[in-house]
This record gives sequence, C-alpha cells and structure tokens, in this order.
Amino acid sequence: MPEKREVRLPDDVRLHVEVTGPADAEITAILLHGWTLDGRAWHRQLADLTERFGERVRVVTYDARGHGRSSCMALRTATLAQLGDDLAAVVDEVSPTGPVVLVGHSMGGMTVMEYAHRHPEHFAARTAGLVFVSTTAEGHTHTVYGLSPRIARLIRIAETTGAGVLARCGSWRPPRALLRALQPSIRWMLFGDRCDPGDIRLVTSAAARASLRSIGGFRASIGAQHRLETLAELAHLPAAALVGDRDRLTPPPCAESIAAALPVTELTVCPGAGHMLMMERPDEVNAAVAGVLQRVLTGTTEPTPAGPPVPA
Repeated sequence: MPEKREVRLPDDVRLHVEVTGPADAEITAILLHGWTLDGRAWHRQLADLTERFGERVRVVTYDARGHGRSSCMALRTATLAQLGDDLAAVVDEVSPTGPVVLVGHSMGGMTVMEYAHRHPEHFAARTAGLVFVSTTAEGHTHTVYGLSPRIARLIRIAETTGAGVLARCGSWRPPRALLRALQPSIRWMLFGDRCDPGDIRLVTSAAARASLRSIGGFRASIGAQHRLETLAELAHLPAAALVGDRDRLTPPPCAESIAAALPVTELTVCPGAGHMLMMERPDEVNAAVAGVLQRVLTGTTEPTPAGPPVPA
C-alpha cells in the first residue's frame, strides 16, 4: 500500500502525497495528474511500475493544489508558475537525493515545463528523464475541440467567461449530481472511441473533489503558456511523448511540437484514443514510462524496447 504523506508549502497549502517504494531506490518517478483530476488517475501505471521494477524505482503521486485531497489556495496562486514551484518543493521533500523521472499528463506536463523554466538549476541537478502524456507546450494554440475553428472560438469564449466566474467561488466543489448529468459531455470531451464506465466514474469523482477556484482559476494560465524554448534546452534528456489521435484538448500537433523540441523523444500516437491515455491506453503509457526509466537506469540515450519486468 502507498505511504500517505502531506507536504506543507510556504503559503500553507497542504499537498496530499502518496509514495510507493523504498527511500533508497535507484530512481524516483513522480507522476503529475491533469486539470480537475487527482493522483488516482495513475493507478494503472503505479501497479505496472511496481510489478516491473520492484524496489529499484520509487513512485510518487500527489494531488495538485486545489485538487483531490490537497487543500485549496488563494486565487492568485492558481497558476502554472505556482505549480512549477510546488513541484520543486515536492522533489525536495519527498525525493531529496537521486535521479528523478517526471511524468506529466495535460496540466501535469505543463507543470513539468514550468518547473524547468522557473528553476533551471534545480531541474538540471535532479531530473534524469521526461514523459509527456496528452499535453502541450503551446497553450490553447492547437485546441479546437475537434470542431471548426469558428465554433471552437465561441466555445473558448464561453469557457473563459465561465472559468472567471468559477474562480471566484472559492473552495466550494461542484455538485456530484451536476457532474453525473454532465457525464455524456465529459465522455465526449475527454475520451476517444472506447471508454470504460469505471474510468468515467473515476474522472467524475476527481472533478467532484476539485475546488471551483482551481477549476476556473487555472484556465487562463493553461491557455497562455508557451514553453517550447524551455523544452529545447532539455534535448539531452531521455524522453517520451504520447497523444491520442482523437484528443480534443491537446491534439497530435501538440505532441509533435514537443517531440520536435526534444529530438531524442519517442513519439507515440494512439489511434482512436482521446485525452485520457493513461486510462484508455495503459499499456502504451506503461511501456513509454518504463522505457524512459530503463534508459535512465542503463545510462542510454536512444529509445529501447520496454521489455519484461526488471528483477529487483
């Protein structure tokens, strides 16, 4: 069972953290969830990494500020910049020594980029590999929701206006009854051709735990971020990027631009999949994460097959 911990940040926000594996593991993998989700989104990856690597790899998940079991925060701190600072604090607190591989989904991937941008020396000293899952380094540049550009602009205006209203609602959480009613829309927005009912329930449960301040407050920062230049400075790191070809939020051009900035990145496009790849295509995500971890453990740069579980 994961060890449950709490990391208290300088502004008194408390982050819920779960750690699996020994403190003296050869490497630590930190898995960062997306907007309105929480650390439970990675449950299939946690199980696979534990089986595959045993005690060689320590796995850390945590709920971002305002999400899951972490506490709410002041509205001014609902930014990707703050999430980058939070990640630096988590690394220091939970994995103070040894190499770290950072795995980010959607907003989690953008958090990794912000950490690299705001704390370059800290990042360089600790980070040994990267995995980007359904994320972007270009804000909402490529986000058209799978619709025509004109309709996408209208949706973005409505979304931005609504986000501003939600951001002022503080620590209140969305009513579960409303989220259940919205499940068909959630399914359309987040998933591709196939969707396990259990995954929809998990996503809905996570959204019900997110504060309205975090649901609305992070929207502006997410839409405006541009970090391709930051990524270009990380081209020496083993990396992987994955995207579904039915992803309506971070479509394939987002992953392609990340791969172009990181020449040794292994790019995987999953046919028929949407935005929730760690649920929709766990085998592909597991293989990508394991591949980067193996490259770090063996000191290789070029992608290698993930292979069978590594003996502890």
